[in-house]
Amino acid sequence: MTGPERAVAAPFTALLIAVLSFSLLQTMPVPALPNLQQAFGASTTTASWVLSAFLLTASVATGVLGRLGDMFGKRRVLIACLLVSAAGTLLAALAGSIGVLIAARAVQGVGAATFPLAFGIVREQFPRERVPVAIGWISSVFGIGFGAGLVIPGLIVDALNWRWIFWLMLAMIVVGVGAVAVFIRESPVTSPGRVDWAGALLLSAAIVALLLAISNGRVWGWGSLPVVGLFAAAVALVVVFGLVERRTTAPLVDIGLLRNRTVLAANVTALIIGIGMYGAFTLIPALVETSPSVGYGFGASVTEAGLFIIPMAVTMLVASPLAGRLGAALGFKLPLVLACVIGAIGFALFATAHDTPWPLYLGNGIIGVGVGFAFASLANLVVSAVDPRQTGEATGINTIMRTIGGTLGAQIAATIVTSTLVPGTRIPAESGYTTAFTLSAIAMGVATVAALAVPGRLRKAAPAPVTQAAG
Repeated sequence: MTGPERAVAAPFTALLIAVLSFSLLQTMPVPALPNLQQAFGASTTTASWVLSAFLLTASVATGVLGRLGDMFGKRRVLIACLLVSAAGTLLAALAGSIGVLIAARAVQGVGAATFPLAFGIVREQFPRERVPVAIGWISSVFGIGFGAGLVIPGLIVDALNWRWIFWLMLAMIVVGVGAVAVFIRESPVTSPGRVDWAGALLLSAAIVALLLAISNGRVWGWGSLPVVGLFAAAVALVVVFGLVERRTTAPLVDIGLLRNRTVLAANVTALIIGIGMYGAFTLIPALVETSPSVGYGFGASVTEAGLFIIPMAVTMLVASPLAGRLGAALGFKLPLVLACVIGAIGFALFATAHDTPWPLYLGNGIIGVGVGFAFASLANLVVSAVDPRQTGEATGINTIMRTIGGTLGAQIAATIVTSTLVPGTRIPAESGYTTAFTLSAIAMGVATVAALAVPGRLRKAAPAPVTQAAG
C-alpha cells in the first residue's frame, strides 16, 4: 500500500463504520415488528410507525444537518448527528411503551445525515480519481447495512430479546463516533448561511399529513372527510413549502439546484425508487413468517426470515463498487438505468412466484444488484453535477427524496397488504402481497423512464481521434 493509499485508508474506514452504524438502524427493527407488536399490544398500523417515524425524521434532518455541515464543518456535524442517534438508540432499548419506542425511532432518524456528510467529506478530502469508487463503496456499505439489518435481528431476538437489537446498535454507533473523531479531519470547505427551520417544519407537517391519510384510509374510509382533508392539507403544505423555499436565502431544499437537469432527474428517480423498493423490503419477513396453514408462507422464524435477505446483502457488496467503476468509465446514467430495470425484474419475480422459497432468494439477489447500482449511481450523479460547496446540500436533497419515497412506500405497502384478510383471521391475504410486489415492479419501470431523462448519453462518447497536422 502506497503512502497516499495509507493516508486515505483510515478516514475511509471511519466513514464506512459511521455509515454502517446508521444504515443498520434503518431496518433492524423490521423483522422484530411482530415481536414488538405483541410485546406492547399494538395494532399493525401503530407498529408500522416504528419504521415511518424514523423515515420521517430522516427526511427532514438530512437537509437540516447537511446544511449545517456545509456551514460549520462536516466532521463536527457528523459526530453530533451520530451522538443524537445514539441517544435515540439508548431510549429505544429502555422503551416501556410503543409510544416511547416510536419517539426513540424518530430521534434515531437524525443519523440519516451521515450519508450526505460522508459524501461531502469524500469529495473534499479524497483524491479526485478515487471519489467515484469511494462513493460506490460507501453506497455499498449503506446498502449492505440496510440488508444486514433484516438478517441480524432474528439471531438477536431468538437468542436474547428485541431490546438487545438496540443495545448492540448503541455499541456500534459509539465505535463510529470514536472512529470519526480520531481519523477524520475537519472540512476545509465551509459556506456561511442559516438553517431553514420554517422549511423543515412545513416539510415535516406535509409528510405527517400524507402518512396519516395513507395509514388510516382503510379504517376511516378513503372518501371520508378526515382522509380527504389530510390529503388536501398535504398538498397545500407542499405548495406553501415550495413558495417559502423560493423566497428563503438559505432554503432546506434549494429550488435553484433543481433547475440543474441532472439533479432534478436524479431526485425524481430517487423518489420513485424509494417508493418501489422500501415498501417491498418490509414485506418479505412478514410473508415468509406466515404459517402455510393459511395457504401461503413458510412459517419461518425471525432468524430464518432473515436468511432470505442474505442474497441481497451479498449482491449489494459487489454491485455498488462495480457501479462506481462502470460509471467512472461510461457515465453514471447507464448504471442508474440498469438499476431500475434490474429492480423491476426482481419485483416481478416476487409478484409471480412466491409459493416456493427459491424465487424469493433469487429475487432478493437480483434486487440487491439493483439497489447497489442505484445507491452508487444517484450519489455520483448528484456529486458530479454541483459545486463542491453544495455537495452536502445536494446529496442531502437526494437522500431526502429517496427517504420520502421510502416512507410513502412503506405505508402504502402496509396499507395494501392489510386491506384484505384471510377469512376468519387477522392475517393478510396472499393477494395483498402480489398486488404490492406488482406495484413495486411498476414503480421501478416508471423510475427507468425517469432515469432515461438524466441528461447525456447512456454511455460516454468516445474521445475524438487525435490527428496530426500536415507539416
